[in-house]
Amino acid sequence: MQSTEPRTYLTSKGFAAVIAGAATIGTAAIFMRLSEVTPTATAFWRMTLSLPLLALWVYFARSKLPRHIAENRAQSTGGTDSWAVARDLFFVGFWFAADLALWHWSVAMTTVANATLLANMAAIFTAIAGWLFLKEKMNRNLLIALLLAVAGAFALVGQNLEFNPDYVTGDLLGLATSVAYAGYILSGSRARRRSPTAVVMTGSGLVTALLLLPLALMSEGPFLPASLTGWAPLIGLAWGAHILGQSLIMYGLAHVPPTAGSISLLVQPVVSAILAWALFGEALGPLHALGAALIFAGILFAKKSA
Repeated sequence: MQSTEPRTYLTSKGFAAVIAGAATIGTAAIFMRLSEVTPTATAFWRMTLSLPLLALWVYFARSKLPRHIAENRAQSTGGTDSWAVARDLFFVGFWFAADLALWHWSVAMTTVANATLLANMAAIFTAIAGWLFLKEKMNRNLLIALLLAVAGAFALVGQNLEFNPDYVTGDLLGLATSVAYAGYILSGSRARRRSPTAVVMTGSGLVTALLLLPLALMSEGPFLPASLTGWAPLIGLAWGAHILGQSLIMYGLAHVPPTAGSISLLVQPVVSAILAWALFGEALGPLHALGAALIFAGILFAKKSA
C-alpha cells in the first residue's frame, strides 16, 4: 500500500522535520558543556539513557509496523528482510558512533572553532557520495544551496579559526567527523526506506551505545556524574537533543534528498551560537548574522532543489 500523500507535501514535511530536529540538537553543545563526565562518556550516556524511551516507542507503535513495512516494500526495490534491516541499523549506529567519538577527539586536539567548522562540512561529503554512489542529481539550485550554506558556516565560525601546525591532527579528525556524519545521513536515509523512525532510532542507538562504551571506559576522567544533579544534563541530552531532535531528523530523511537534508542540518550551529550568547554571554557580531543569513538562504535553495 503506497502513501496517498502528495510528494510535495511529504518533501515539505520532511524539510520541516529536519530543520526542527537540527534546531533541537543545537542544544546538545549546551548540555555537553554542563556535563560532569568526559565527552565520550557523555556521548555514551546520551545514547544509553535514550534507549528505554525509544524501546517504549517501538512497543507502542508496533501495530503500525506491518503497514509501514508493506508500504516500503511496494515503493523500494531494496527488500525488507531482517538481515537487510539489521545491516542498515548497524551502519547507522556505526557512523553515528564514529561521528561522536571523532568529534570529541577533534575538540581535544584542536580549537573548538576549527573542530566545529570542519565537522559541519558534512554537506560537501554527502553531496559527493550522493552523486557518486546514489546517482543523486546535482542541479543548479542544489549547488547554490551548498555554496551558500558552506559560506555561511565559514562566516559563523571562521573568524575564530586558528591555523597552527600543532592542530593538524585535530583538524584532520574534525574533517573525518564530517565524513562520518555524511555516512550517518546517507545510511539513515537508506534505513528509513525499510524501517520506521522508531525502529531506526532504537536499533542504531543500541549499536552506537555498545561501540561507545569501551571508548568511554578508556577515557581519562569520570565515567559517572559526581552528583545526582550531574545526571540532569545527560538526561536533557538524551531525551531532548537525541530522542526529539535526532528522531525528527531521521523522520525527515525519508522524505528529502540526503544532500538537501544535510544542508538543512546547518541550522544546528546557528542555534548553538544563539544559545551560547544567551546563556554564557558569548559574543555575537555582524559576521555571525551574515553566516546565519547565508545558511538560511542555502536551506531555501535546497528546498527549491528537491
